[in-house]
Amino acid sequence: MTDQPPLHPDRPARVLVTGAASGLGAALARAWEERGAEVLRTDRATDEAAGVRRLDVTSDADWAATRQHVEQTWGGLDVLVNNAGIAGGGRLDVAGMDEWQRLVEVNLLGAVRGTASFTPLFKRQRSGRIVNVASLAGLVHPAGMAGYNATKAAVVALTETTGHELAAYGVTAHVVCPSYFRTNLMAGVEGRDTALREVMARLVENAPLGADDIAAAVLAAIDDGVEVILPDPAARAAYELKRTDRAAYDATMRAQARKLDEAAN
Repeated sequence: MTDQPPLHPDRPARVLVTGAASGLGAALARAWEERGAEVLRTDRATDEAAGVRRLDVTSDADWAATRQHVEQTWGGLDVLVNNAGIAGGGRLDVAGMDEWQRLVEVNLLGAVRGTASFTPLFKRQRSGRIVNVASLAGLVHPAGMAGYNATKAAVVALTETTGHELAAYGVTAHVVCPSYFRTNLMAGVEGRDTALREVMARLVENAPLGADDIAAAVLAAIDDGVEVILPDPAARAAYELKRTDRAAYDATMRAQARKLDEAAN
């Protein structure tokens, strides 16, 4: 944890959320709005009726236009939530390089572009919070998900680096690492490894928590200055196992790898 500079008490917080048309992004936007924040919802798929502005996180032009809009409309920004991402992956001999490239472009470079776009503004105003949504896969690395695991681990590293680099400017950085929760993320999953997709879909469908539960836990953790946010019991238990009993963790991951191979055959 770190000392958390308060948001301005004399006006609503100004929050930008990517991937906010549905899922966790929509839940985070609602959670901020329920606190009285002004929220700019952005997504690759625009929905003017729902107040969603177009922002393809892989587009430098879209990021430049969004920053210009924020500065002209609000004059600054308090919270940047880099939430947009895609699920995917596949076993090493099944997933293609095109799948790896798509995961890197959206999950990692989307967050990089957002952070780089708004860092000059945050430095100038000497305040702000950057919230990057990664996954438990950024800390715990199941078999069959190398591409997804690698991009989410990179988001964890990006966030830590950002926090160190911008601390002198009053900016804090937080990374969100949830386990499986109920959302529509699987609707857009593509890839050659159909066995993995089926396993992931079951885990999402049977998860005990939904996106609103995760969003509430995320905001509470940000309030407390938590930098690496594990917002659900399953995520905390899995990471604790890896941290305290590496042999048991490795055995669990390798057993899952065998089950995935069995499911594919």
